[in-house]
This record gives sequence, C-alpha cells and structure tokens, in this order.
Amino acid sequence: MADDRDEVDRTTVVETGGGGGGGAVLAVVLLIIVVLVLLYMFRDNLGLGSKTTVDIPNKVDVNINHS
Repeated sequence: MADDRDEVDRTTVVETGGGGGGGAVLAVVLLIIVVLVLLYMFRDNLGLGSKTTVDIPNKVDVNINHS
C-alpha cells in the first residue's frame, strides 16, 4: 500500500530577515563615533575650543572728583 501513494514535492522557504541591512547601520554609527573621538583628541590642533586667557587686576583705582 505504501507504493500506491503519489510523490509530493516539498519546498522549504527560509526567510533571512530583510537582507542584513543592520551591518551597514552599525558601520555608519561606528564611523561617526570614531570621527567624533578624533575631533575631540585633536581639537587644539584644529582650532576648536581655543582657550582664552582673561587677566583680572588685583586693584582698581577710581578717582571721583566732587566740586
């Protein structure tokens, strides 16, 4: 009786989840982080965040002449 059955073709479909675009997003995020870290490290050489020195005198002489 097992020989009386018709053969049936079976197909298995495997979904890959969108083509793996997550790797590209991760690469872009890592690239942005690396660029920001390099900008922070070399900010003085690039002229970013230059330090300004302000001199404040210890004494201020003010003359007020009343007539």
